[in-house]
This record gives sequence, structure tokens and C-alpha cells, in this order.
Amino acid sequence: MTTIVLADDEALLRTALATLLPMEGDITVLAEASDGATAVEATLRHQPDVLVIDLEMPGVDGLGAVAQIRRERPEQVVLMLTRHARPGVLRQALKLGVQGFVSKSAEPSHITSVIATLHAGRRWIDPEVSALAVIDDCPLTEREIDVLRVTGEGYSVADIAARLHLAQGTVRNYLSNAMQKTQTRTRHEAARYAREHDWL
Repeated sequence: MTTIVLADDEALLRTALATLLPMEGDITVLAEASDGATAVEATLRHQPDVLVIDLEMPGVDGLGAVAQIRRERPEQVVLMLTRHARPGVLRQALKLGVQGFVSKSAEPSHITSVIATLHAGRRWIDPEVSALAVIDDCPLTEREIDVLRVTGEGYSVADIAARLHLAQGTVRNYLSNAMQKTQTRTRHEAARYAREHDWL
């Protein structure tokens, strides 16, 4: 028996999966969540074998929820459902230790078998998801991406430095490099350019 928490903001899909997954395999749905904050709360309360979570959700998204859960429960196994895995997002998720990726259009029987695979301690990334991730033409370094991501949230250089535990001069260097690589004039333009190219 594998226990799961199911988090997806699309009520129809979540309800269908909650009904179909236990019919396809030896699965018990301990709780459902319609947003990231509820997913965090339900996962920490129920401690499922596998958290099945949608990447895109209102408020706290799937990645944000996983990051919060990891702080309290670093061993939590996570299967991420996604429609379009952008390279930057996939990189972030792997860095957070997400063990599995499945397309939201997958058959319930496939999702069930992936849950069993993850519960057995293995990893799984759907071929269509990994193919998208491989097409990665991003010239930015991980640190430049981190700095642009925080810039995109509207923080000042001083705030970025504090949040990322870097010196302000170092942050300025990363921003300058990112602006050169994206051929933009300001850090906000660079962040927007990187987001439009799915690098963040």
C-alpha cells in the first residue's frame, strides 16, 4: 500500500485522479489540496509515502511548496505533474530533489506505476518532459539565474544580496554579466528576457 497526498488546483483533474489512482493500484489518497499552501500543510500533517503535486498552482506554486516541505521533511518523495516543463523549472525541481516528473496528460495507470517506482526508491522522468529539458540553450550560470529570479520579484540589489547571502558587489557583477549575455540595458529587462526564454 502506497499513501499519497494529491495537490492540483484543477478540481476536475484532481477529483478524477483521487478516484482513479486507487482503482489502478494499491494506493490510498490521504488528502487533497487545491493550492501550494494547503499542499504543504497536508503533506506535513499526513506524511504520505509520495506527494503528487502540480507544478503550476495559484499562490505558492509546486516548486515553492516542495521547497517548504523539504525544510521540514527532507526525505519526502515527490512526483511532479506538469503540462510544459521549461528547462529552468526542471533544473530547479531537480535541485530541490524532486524524484519524478509525469505529463498531466498521462493515463492514470501510468501515473500509478510511476508512483510505485518512486516509492521503491527509484526516479522517473517522462521522455516528453526530459526531451523538453534537454533543449536548453541558456547561457546564464546558476548564480546569474538565481540573481535574475530575485530581481524579477522586484527586490533591490541590497535585498538580493541579503536573500542570496552574497556581497552587493558580487550581485552587481552577476547582473552585469546577465545583462551582457541577454543584450539588455537593465536588470529588469534581463530578468524579463530570461523569463520569456524559459531560463528562470
